[in-house]
Amino acid sequence: MTMIPPAGAPRDLAMAQLANSVGDGAFVVTSALFFTRVVGLSTAEVGLGLTVAWLVGFLVGVPLGNLADRRGARGTAIVLALTTAAAVASFLVVRGFVLFLVAAIVYACSQTGLTAARQALLAGLVQPAERTRIRAFLQSTVNAGLAFGALLGGIALRFDTESAYLIVFAIDAVSFLLAAALIRRVPPVVIHRQASGEPRFAVLHDRPYAVLALLNAVMLLFMPLISLVGPLWIVTRTNAPSWVVASLMIVNTLGVTFFQVRIAKSVTDLRSAARSVRYAGIAMLAACAVFAITAANLSSATAAVVLVVAAALLTLGEMKLASGAWEISFGLAPADKQGQYQGFFGTGPAIARMLGPAMLTTVILGWGPIGWLVVGVLFLGTSCATGPSIRWAVRTRAVNEDATPSLVEENAA
Repeated sequence: MTMIPPAGAPRDLAMAQLANSVGDGAFVVTSALFFTRVVGLSTAEVGLGLTVAWLVGFLVGVPLGNLADRRGARGTAIVLALTTAAAVASFLVVRGFVLFLVAAIVYACSQTGLTAARQALLAGLVQPAERTRIRAFLQSTVNAGLAFGALLGGIALRFDTESAYLIVFAIDAVSFLLAAALIRRVPPVVIHRQASGEPRFAVLHDRPYAVLALLNAVMLLFMPLISLVGPLWIVTRTNAPSWVVASLMIVNTLGVTFFQVRIAKSVTDLRSAARSVRYAGIAMLAACAVFAITAANLSSATAAVVLVVAAALLTLGEMKLASGAWEISFGLAPADKQGQYQGFFGTGPAIARMLGPAMLTTVILGWGPIGWLVVGVLFLGTSCATGPSIRWAVRTRAVNEDATPSLVEENAA
């Protein structure tokens, strides 16, 4: 079950992310129909625009994270929450592809940078030993907000009117304004000045960390399995009833909401983080194997039960992966460069969203059960490579997990 909410600054961060996630949940559920029916774009234009937007967002992750380091994580997070709100609000009035593309790019860049800035803010506010535990609480809070936001989006879909969609997007914009106000209540953290002769984006020269970020991006391919490939598989390759598609997201959302904190308690250092990621690979391989079984001629009821088991295993893998990845991303990042390092590590979801759908639909829907097993072996192999990569990274730096963060006044971003 989720823990008691932390007091002080972490609580305000949690409330800010809860506000964000309510808006995000509504956005995800309604965006496709909003952009086609209200904005008036074709599905091809929507797909192209969002792909370009997230590609740009991927490219600016490190620079915006570096901005959080050099100008202050709190101020940067506030500004990016406000620009996200402005981007969402602009969707209410833009009508046409070019303006939509501009708004989508601002939205994607702001979201990517906001994630990096919040992570840097958390790293500066919380003792190193507590970061993974607090991050797990934040993640469970996010999932609860996504579920509520998805419910609001579902109501808009039920009415299926322009007014309903406009109201949902307005709620999304307001949620980021609320998040900015909540972040403003958080104490400022230390600002780190760049040393003379030091590269501006040092993370791009850190090969072990880059390898770990890449391995994490590969593991994050589970995301399209839940949102896209799994539902397509259920509809086209199994005898399960169509409502089982919704059960994948329900199992995932409830699992993370209620159990992420408990699972994260086992991760206290880099060694336990590597072990957690390895267990994630085993769970994901098992989930893929169970998905493959549903290609057999099972009854609808049996197929439904088996698919729920597969979703539960995949969710367990997600929680184990997240717990390990948080410890890795924080523990191996220099204290004065948490923003740019979190921005770099945080590009994993963007990579998974850009490359995962095409790759996984080709392998799984094209190859059938064998495709599932190939993907499962990929997860296991990647998770097993994480431990040696962590040991390589530790050998190249001084990892100080007992450092105490200091709080000082920061400049406005």
